[in-house]
Amino acid sequence: MHAPAFRTRVTELFGIRHPILAGGLMWLSDAAYVAAVVRAGGMAFLTPRSFPEPGAFARELERCHDLAGGMPFGVNLNLSRVPARNRLLEEWLDLALRAGVRHFETVGHAPGDLIQRIHQEGGIAIHKCPLLRHALNAEKAGADAVCIVGPEAGGHPGNAALGCMVVAPMARRALRVPLVIGGGIGTGESILAALASGADGVVMGSRLLAAEEVWAHPAYKQRVVAAGQDSTAVAFGGAHPLGTWRVLENDAAREVLRRQAAGAREHADFAEVIAGTEARDHAYRRGEVERGMLSCGPAAAFVEEVEPMERIIDGLVQGAVAAQRRLAALAVPQAVPA
Repeated sequence: MHAPAFRTRVTELFGIRHPILAGGLMWLSDAAYVAAVVRAGGMAFLTPRSFPEPGAFARELERCHDLAGGMPFGVNLNLSRVPARNRLLEEWLDLALRAGVRHFETVGHAPGDLIQRIHQEGGIAIHKCPLLRHALNAEKAGADAVCIVGPEAGGHPGNAALGCMVVAPMARRALRVPLVIGGGIGTGESILAALASGADGVVMGSRLLAAEEVWAHPAYKQRVVAAGQDSTAVAFGGAHPLGTWRVLENDAAREVLRRQAAGAREHADFAEVIAGTEARDHAYRRGEVERGMLSCGPAAAFVEEVEPMERIIDGLVQGAVAAQRRLAALAVPQAVPA
């Protein structure tokens, strides 16, 4: 277990050893994954949408509390623009609060009311979004911190056009609340660069996909280990109504890109290929890695083996400390004024 090496506004806000937040991975963000990150010194968030009904989520909250040894953990609450998809949001929040959760990651449109409710219960909220203007709006809505993700991120990074390392110094100048950035971050050097660019922490997901504590099939994890710098594909980019989706390049992704190139635009044109259960039931559960849209970013190229979460995070911190020392060795000694 690596000792704390960096103290930032994010480590203070969440009470964590390292300025590392773990992305809420759809289907994969269960109690084992979240608790492993927390025990290793970071913060992670359970995703209620990964569970079939509220009762299953409530049981997972209890399991996470036990696996984390009572240490605080978080819950992801995703606000959809489609009201029907938010029908369980209040129940998820109530269940999390009753379980003692006070750390929340909010995602989506107009989070003000949700953030206010979290604050009323003594909680804190970090809002994740793709654009600086969204982050500014979230700050005005009361977010305690913001997370800006760039187009390098796996999954659905929104319509971000600028990389997170470009946005970080811009956001640092514009925001008052703590800043986290994500997208393509998979090494200690990247963490140090983020801190140097003005961020208070990083969020990562792809780098953690092959952790031992992730429940997915060994064949899927080996596919992640084998990923290189060009192993991801982007579907539905630009102004496409289905929204940008960065995934591992497999047969499913290639079929989506083929249909898209042929002019398909509606959800129904892709439904049987992109259904979330395709990834869950075939790739994650059975190791059929050519099926399903498997959210993943280029940071997977830094995954070299299946290993425990604590060793992953310790290695990232060690890498950041080593990079800091290399920079210090490059500094030119300054003359002391007479």
